Amino acid sequence: MRLRFAGCVFDSDTREVRRGAARVELSPKAFELLELLIESRPRVLPKQEIHERLWPGVFVSDASLSNLVAELRAALKDDAHEPSIVRTVHRFGYGFVARTDPDSVPIPKLVPPVLHKLLWESREVELSAGETVFGRDRSVVWIDDPSVSRRHARIRVEGDRATIRDLGSKNGTMVNGAPVDGDRALDDGDEIQIGRAKMTFHVLTQTGSTQTASSLHRQAKRKPRSRS
Repeated sequence: MRLRFAGCVFDSDTREVRRGAARVELSPKAFELLELLIESRPRVLPKQEIHERLWPGVFVSDASLSNLVAELRAALKDDAHEPSIVRTVHRFGYGFVARTDPDSVPIPKLVPPVLHKLLWESREVELSAGETVFGRDRSVVWIDDPSVSRRHARIRVEGDRATIRDLGSKNGTMVNGAPVDGDRALDDGDEIQIGRAKMTFHVLTQTGSTQTASSLHRQAKRKPRSRS
């Protein structure tokens, strides 16, 4: 789904909101809230329903939702006293009130030449441009392990370069068995350990059939088999 509202373009496929060529910076939860409100328009959603959709099976206070709405309004430049995008119905919930139009103009994109991913047990975490934080706090990429701090480490992706930094965690962050001190560049195949959680960093090229850079390198070095 892609549509225009209040000078912005919302795109659920790329999970982006843009104002012109500039990306509107939203946390993942704030984007999910905006998407939920847009999909439910013009209905005003009760707070309880929003809680169940955004934090299924997890108890969070009303302040968490209020802070998320405040973040959304600040990013979209929506006035809380005279809202034109997100309306508050006191003691009930929130609704999306901006006028929307289908968007037929392609969103300008800066497509990186490579993709970055982490393989962690059965999970695959795609690392988008900017910062991705890992820890036991549910507002980040959640690692449910007592050895992991609430905000343990972060990976920053800039173009085709990725770096990792420990965020002052109790048990530290390791890459290929060595402690991370400051910003540490990541290469394809690096083994990352956050607390006791172990994962592998991969760089994938954007070709017709996406493959990791290391697998492409191995293929290039193979010799063709002789025919008998």
